[in-house]
Amino acid sequence: MSGRGRKAVLPPPDHHVDLPVVPDGLVVTVTNKAGYTKEWDFAELPLAESMQRSLAASFAVRSLGWTSHSTARTCFTGLEMFAKFVAGLDSPPDDLDGLTVAALQSWRDLHINTNSGKTTLRVVRGILQGDARLDGGPVADELARRIPKPVPSKQSYGDSERGRVVLTAQRQFRSAWLRITENSRLLNRWRAGDLAEDSREWRIGQVLDHIARTGDVPRTVLPGGLRHVTHRKLLGGSSLEKTWGRLFLTHSELTALAVLLTDRFAWNLSVYDRIPTPTTSPSVGETASVTYQVQVEKHRTGWGRWFSTENVTDSGADSPGRLISQAIEATAHARMLANELKPGTNLFMAARDYHLEPEHTDLDRPAPVGPISFGISIGMAQYWAEKHGLGGSPFGRVRRTTVTDEGRPLQHSQGTHESVYVLPDKRVQRASRDVFADGAVEAWEQARAVVFGGKIADKPDPQHQETATADCEDEETSPWPAPEGGCGADFLLCLACPNAHVHPGHHPRLAHLHQQIVSLRSATDNRLFRERWKDPLLRLEDLRDDDKKVGPAAWGAALGRVSDADRDVVQLLLKGDLAP
Repeated sequence: MSGRGRKAVLPPPDHHVDLPVVPDGLVVTVTNKAGYTKEWDFAELPLAESMQRSLAASFAVRSLGWTSHSTARTCFTGLEMFAKFVAGLDSPPDDLDGLTVAALQSWRDLHINTNSGKTTLRVVRGILQGDARLDGGPVADELARRIPKPVPSKQSYGDSERGRVVLTAQRQFRSAWLRITENSRLLNRWRAGDLAEDSREWRIGQVLDHIARTGDVPRTVLPGGLRHVTHRKLLGGSSLEKTWGRLFLTHSELTALAVLLTDRFAWNLSVYDRIPTPTTSPSVGETASVTYQVQVEKHRTGWGRWFSTENVTDSGADSPGRLISQAIEATAHARMLANELKPGTNLFMAARDYHLEPEHTDLDRPAPVGPISFGISIGMAQYWAEKHGLGGSPFGRVRRTTVTDEGRPLQHSQGTHESVYVLPDKRVQRASRDVFADGAVEAWEQARAVVFGGKIADKPDPQHQETATADCEDEETSPWPAPEGGCGADFLLCLACPNAHVHPGHHPRLAHLHQQIVSLRSATDNRLFRERWKDPLLRLEDLRDDDKKVGPAAWGAALGRVSDADRDVVQLLLKGDLAP
């Protein structure tokens, strides 16, 4: 079923998908979106062979939805850490069904307190939950425990910090752009025959033509095998800027351009590896400006939503599109050479490599074409920052600064915008302190009316009173007292009460209750449904969606543990037979 409710086209009757595992069951082959394959050998893990095979099988199934080797690498690295942990146990199990709750709790305790550790817990949990033997029981409950989201560690730049980074990038890229455009004009004059033959400019134009066609200046091989710049004196030296840099950006200059683009458009670092050259469309009645269509790719948005098109207009020196125009000019010769060497190549962010790559190993990034490479690697970003004394890679912080300044989502959802970019950012907090103070109390009171109002617990408290939906800490202090004393609220309203405590024992019943309320929507008048079920449904969904409460993973697992008693209680709640 598609997102719009249309039925998907069924595959042919004989269609099947082969799992990417070799016959011995220990080597998994992962294919990325570019069609390149990479193998992961589970025989390398220090585990019993049966557990190696089980992990490989689950890894193979999960890998069918991956589009990059980096995802597989992250997952396999997590499994390597898990394998070392299991191997270090007093009695390492032979297979996954031998894992104990105590072992998994120890594994969790090792990693729960760091962001990288939380990521490791998540990727390993996903593999373990893919094994059918861990579908139920105490081990499944332990795997379903909520893993807190990583705490965002990056902060946006302050004005002075941002100014320093952007000014550094502007100076470097502008110098390169001026150099390339000046030499491009000279090359065009030489090709048009506008230069006096054998003049100095004509001879430089001839060298420029050689650079444009081959990616390098003419070189003379000396008797010792060294390659010497043939026209060193004519060109004014043998540095990159005096030789092939006359028409091509260096890696560092391309990185400076990417910093400026991120500052302007908040594009992710990964965007630059695959972004095609922007196209233009005619503007009706407009001659002084040009509008570019820029195709931006982001895989985290999910299958079928990878690409979006942004329209950017160059209408003058201070317009957003002016940087696009300059980038097109600065990369023009690199793009043309790449297309000559490999027709159909149309990647935007192109630079000249210092040395030809002996073997292309990062298969998630585009391979070089001759001397031309594409995009910005993490290493390039880090080197650029270190070279200019700016600390670590600036891309994450520059993007965060632009997003928070814009005040709206850019290539991400509204939820991500608020929870990852805005709320944790100290600069935003400082700027918004007065606004928060004025509206916080009112907003909090309104929000609590339709969210779970109680507390989350890991286990039952014998001192609490069990109810149909939660455990009650003290019914005598209920916000809804009964005339005769005690609590007068119905059991659905328990989830709004600060005295309510929800622990994993409640999860199956609450998940089933949510499922049943949703099923009433189509059979109940809209007005009646909103009046009776809207608030209970919102509180249940707040529990389900918030990783700090129950979270989607634990909620989904709980649906597999619904008992007959849970079903009976839910039916009574829906009929109103348990209301006071």
